[in-house]
Amino acid sequence: MRRETGQAIGMAAGTVADLAFGDPRRGHPVAVFGGAVAAAEKRVYRDTRPAGAGFAVFWVVAAALAGAAAGRAGAAGTAAVTFSSVGGTTLCRIGDRIADALDAGDVEAARAILPSLVGRDPSLLDEAGICRAAVESIAENTSDATVAPLLWGAAAGDAGIAGYRAVNTLDAMIGYRSPRYRRFGWAAARLDDAANLGPARVTAVLAGLLGGHPVRTARAVRRDAAAHPSPNAGVVEAAFAGALGISLGGRTVYAHGAEDRPVLGDGPAPLAADLRAAVRLSRRVQIASAGLAVAARWARGR
Repeated sequence: MRRETGQAIGMAAGTVADLAFGDPRRGHPVAVFGGAVAAAEKRVYRDTRPAGAGFAVFWVVAAALAGAAAGRAGAAGTAAVTFSSVGGTTLCRIGDRIADALDAGDVEAARAILPSLVGRDPSLLDEAGICRAAVESIAENTSDATVAPLLWGAAAGDAGIAGYRAVNTLDAMIGYRSPRYRRFGWAAARLDDAANLGPARVTAVLAGLLGGHPVRTARAVRRDAAAHPSPNAGVVEAAFAGALGISLGGRTVYAHGAEDRPVLGDGPAPLAADLRAAVRLSRRVQIASAGLAVAARWARGR
């Protein structure tokens, strides 16, 4: 069996494992990687772009090499790398829990769950703000947590999956425009932008097709996405807004400050029912992208 064929089988198995189990609560490889990055940052941090670029490149190369080494175990190794790198099932479970809390009228419980998805201050959010934050995160992370690692696996095998996950984790840790990371985290943020250019647009197309409103979705992306500060988050958030018939965006408060985001889509602000619809759409997009990625890698092996 050719290497690519084994990788296709492993990617399928790893995706099924994520669908069945979600993220492990303890000892998750991404959490271990993040801990190592945080410890190293304390030692080597310098408030310059070159220092941050060297830091980011080192960790991405290290992760890609680790993924390639794990892949030498065949399909089982690829399954392990894939299961460690995708996180769509846990994303959707958190979205459902927030919707459950809101349907029960327990806004405080929804606020307590929200930090598992977003970096915003939940104490400032009402039900509509909670739903908006959750839908935006589900849209963005459908691409980041599942579509992107699988597509990178289709393109570059185990090294692509693990290397992408390192890029995305570094962006989540240091890719902020805060005083500490404006220069040191610049390279990590730009790497993440580049790595997600293709996956974000594949996610948008799938959201339009699987959401049943491709024309409305395309119109929202074409009209609204470019106004978003992120070249990729704007695309997938606008796509979900168009597919679901809601509007996203507006003033967003983070720990490092507030941002006025553009309005994406034409409909009303999302409520709990829309959050559930976003979760269902996310699951469909994840499964479809897995099928595409596995088929592409299998075809390379043939």
